[in-house]
Amino acid sequence: MKIRVHAESHVVELDDGSRWQIFAGDLATTLSWKPETDLHLEPSGDQVSSHVLLNATDQSRVRVIAAGETWPAGEVNKVLKSG
Repeated sequence: MKIRVHAESHVVELDDGSRWQIFAGDLATTLSWKPETDLHLEPSGDQVSSHVLLNATDQSRVRVIAAGETWPAGEVNKVLKSG
């Protein structure tokens, strides 16, 4: 999948029309993304996110949830505090 819109730093829309919120702790990873970046959406096994977006070029991953969903506050705080 390719990026259709990434106007807001924390939300990305893919060419399939899906919109995803990027985990705050992973935003720096997205700075190198370009419209031609090939991304793969995969289910996540962690408590923070439902899915991950995998950059096929460099194998970096960012945690995401569907746009409009709410992050699990307790889990997010744990992850951000642990660095």
